Amino acid sequence: MSANTITVRFFARLREELDTEQLAVEARPGLTAGDVMADLASRGGAWSQLQGEQPVMIAINQAMAKPGSGVQAGDELALFPPVTGG
Repeated sequence: MSANTITVRFFARLREELDTEQLAVEARPGLTAGDVMADLASRGGAWSQLQGEQPVMIAINQAMAKPGSGVQAGDELALFPPVTGG
């Protein structure tokens, strides 16, 4: 991964449905976790689940975050499905 990227990691069902464990996205000024999710969701298909009814949980550098949280080069953005209990 280059110094100007954000590592996006996928967990649980997302990793299986997107058929990838991680990818790198280019960092740019003012980028938020929600921006990254929107960019990925625009790929269509299974990627579209990153936006919409079912919220995806977000962590930046292993701390829980919100879509409006900023991300910058070198950060790790983790996305995973909401935890459901029973």
